[in-house]
Amino acid sequence: MTFFERLKTAAPAEWRAYTEHPFTNGLADGSLPEAAFRHYLVQDYLFLIEFARAYALAVYKSPTLADMREASAGLSAILDVEMNLHVKLCADWGLSPADLEQAPPAAEMLAYTRYVLDAGMRGDLLALKVALAPCVIGYAEIATRLAARPGADAATNAYRVWIAEYAGAPYQEVAAKAQAHLDHLADRYITPAREAELIAIFREATRLEADFWEMGWRVGQRNQ
Repeated sequence: MTFFERLKTAAPAEWRAYTEHPFTNGLADGSLPEAAFRHYLVQDYLFLIEFARAYALAVYKSPTLADMREASAGLSAILDVEMNLHVKLCADWGLSPADLEQAPPAAEMLAYTRYVLDAGMRGDLLALKVALAPCVIGYAEIATRLAARPGADAATNAYRVWIAEYAGAPYQEVAAKAQAHLDHLADRYITPAREAELIAIFREATRLEADFWEMGWRVGQRNQ
């Protein structure tokens, strides 16, 4: 069992609550209220800004040049690819990149990103990558599951572009590389005592990911 698989095995309830949240199921069948997705997407844009800072921190925390290059590639994927998807989708609502950047941050977004950055500031590169893992690797797993659902790619599903982005080969490759690098770091630096500490970080980051879905879900329920 790889290190990442051990993390998931140690946090089954948190991982299930995150990867199988009703918000994600609403993306697959198109039933998610637009208000829920819009609120999520705007906050996720702010989230990506902070995650870019986390990857920049990963460059600083990297003990080797290879680690620095891996972190730099993750930073580029956020700034040059993933954020562009958000801009494109939000343009349909008349929102400009400036509108997104100036949106008021939700408490759930702040709690999650501050937790990740704090884990990285206090710990080493491995601790930071564990805190990042639920997002970068989890989205690939979620999108793969959603893409397999009947009708997920139907023209009538307003969320098919989002699913296709994260289920597509480019993002799946990003996630696979992130998992491989995480496992490689664990091979270098893990100890039994550290594994318990890192599991605690993973559980909390995964819980905060589920809270992020819940944030959007609540907005959708209020607007129905």
